[in-house]
Amino acid sequence: MANVEIPAPLMAGARAHNRADERTRLFRETPSQTARRWIMGTAYACHPKRAADLPFLLWHMASDLARGGTVVPDPAHTYPRPDTFAGIARGICPETILAAARGGFFPWCHVGPLKWWTRAQRMVLFSGEQHIPKRLGREMRKTTRRVTFDQAFDEVIKACAGHRPGRPPGLTWITPQIMRLYAQLFDQGHAHSFEVWSADGRLIGGGYGLSVGRVFFGESQFSLESNTSKMGFVTLNHHLAKWGYVLNDGKDYTAVIESTGFRPIPRSEFEAILAEHGHGGDKPGPWVVEDDLATIAS
Repeated sequence: MANVEIPAPLMAGARAHNRADERTRLFRETPSQTARRWIMGTAYACHPKRAADLPFLLWHMASDLARGGTVVPDPAHTYPRPDTFAGIARGICPETILAAARGGFFPWCHVGPLKWWTRAQRMVLFSGEQHIPKRLGREMRKTTRRVTFDQAFDEVIKACAGHRPGRPPGLTWITPQIMRLYAQLFDQGHAHSFEVWSADGRLIGGGYGLSVGRVFFGESQFSLESNTSKMGFVTLNHHLAKWGYVLNDGKDYTAVIESTGFRPIPRSEFEAILAEHGHGGDKPGPWVVEDDLATIAS
């Protein structure tokens, strides 16, 4: 039987169709998962350390909804309580996420409509300031694990939404809507993932974020084995510095990112950096790892 050559456009269309079907299957919640997320998200908002801000949030949400919501937030119009809330995201799409990021804003919520936020203080890692703890460095030099970029974005973002130690089951802001939006940004070359693989080819860690100009916005990470996300994260930061990025934004303080060199800067400084470096200069995707773990650790 003679071989039949399938035209390239048809093959590309079939791949896109299969990917869309796979994302429909992957980026979903069961009714019980949705109910659990709402319960846990409500409990999160009502926690004693956040409950005092809840009336302010509900009032500002209602006021913004009465005005039709916010397409792209204005840096001059945020609220001090809760910390730099900027409105209900109206008609959110990849383009508005990028436009908002250039002003320092990001979409985030556990329940209800997506909301725009920024922070009075941002935890950032300036290029050249990364610190690799000695214990992690030793492990990187001898490990059989492997790190890649942009090889399993859909699987990474889904894993980031899953349960992890220290977080109540069901509590996540990475909803199916967020997954779909950032998957579109990945298709456009703006969002990127890092993956950590075991010696036998299992995905055991990773994370994803958004590239805007020469600034990277880290969004989330996951780890199924000890230190896997840390290895991927320092690999990402090493390459960002190598490629001329100015900083990686970690948003909020955590002890883990502080241990690798992240430090807080005021919102005004962060916005000034974005004004200078948030337009153009992105490294086109897909990204490829250029240095292995042993090289980075050394």
